[in-house]
Amino acid sequence: MPHTETPGTEVAQSPRLRWWTELPLIVLVYACYSAGRLVVRGDVSDAVDHGLAILRIEKALYLNAEHPLNRLFTREPWLGIPADFWYASLHYLVTPAILVWLFRSRAVHYRAARTWLMTSTFIGLIGFTLLPTCPPRLLDASHGFVDTMAYYSSYGWWGGEASAPRGLGGMTNQYAAMPSLHVGWALWCGVILWRYGRSRWTKTAAVVYPLVTTIVVMGTANHYFLDAAAGAAVMGAGLLLAPFVTRYADRAKARFLPRPAAVPAAVPADSAVTGSPIVSAGCQTSAGERFPRQRHPEPRYGAGTEPGASPSDAGEGAPATAR
Repeated sequence: MPHTETPGTEVAQSPRLRWWTELPLIVLVYACYSAGRLVVRGDVSDAVDHGLAILRIEKALYLNAEHPLNRLFTREPWLGIPADFWYASLHYLVTPAILVWLFRSRAVHYRAARTWLMTSTFIGLIGFTLLPTCPPRLLDASHGFVDTMAYYSSYGWWGGEASAPRGLGGMTNQYAAMPSLHVGWALWCGVILWRYGRSRWTKTAAVVYPLVTTIVVMGTANHYFLDAAAGAAVMGAGLLLAPFVTRYADRAKARFLPRPAAVPAAVPADSAVTGSPIVSAGCQTSAGERFPRQRHPEPRYGAGTEPGASPSDAGEGAPATAR
């Protein structure tokens, strides 16, 4: 059966998302994620074992691209220094910028994209908990990796503890390498730009940004290739789960928050006082009500009045009824 609304009422629409509610939500989620990374710090020896196991698997599968890239970035400062800046900054700048752009310019798609990003981020946190992994740069030097961020630390704000500013390395979990959310978030940015961007530049950035980020995380010895692959897999899982997260969030909201009441249709003040119906386009009036200077048609019956009409409705010029 087709959906019908009750006459005289309008169904209240869901309020549009507002920045003053979205911003605290995103800050809260990121704070929980950052705190979770610190809380789930695993044993260092286990993390080193996991890193070496990943490295052995990659060598067996001929996927070990980290070594040649790391040697290239260490040997060529014109590549290594920009790569360090890329790793230390864009992860925290591009993703929020695209969220803001999506909120302002593609609002109808914002909630789904934001939920996808948040869901994937929490899946990544589960990965950090279950599989603490030592990045290549923290392995023993005998394994052939150079920490380019420590090597070029005089050029930036970071020290020898990943991308954290000098003196703040204790506020980050350096053994949260698996999966790589640098790659995962960059992939999210690429998909959003490709799908909702309209210019050739946005399409180009959609391809270049995640691709270069993948090369950077390996060349700076912050992640293995399998970390990058796991980051992409996490985003895929988040994309599949996001509709379910949205559905359960809507159910929880409907359960714990009051539902918007139906809004009654506006009624003219004079009608509310007199109780008379609204004059429609057909000029219908209540019984006995007349417009000023209203002209009446000639009577259609010989008696001068129509059946059921009062004598006053017959008009002043009507012939008198014979007695």
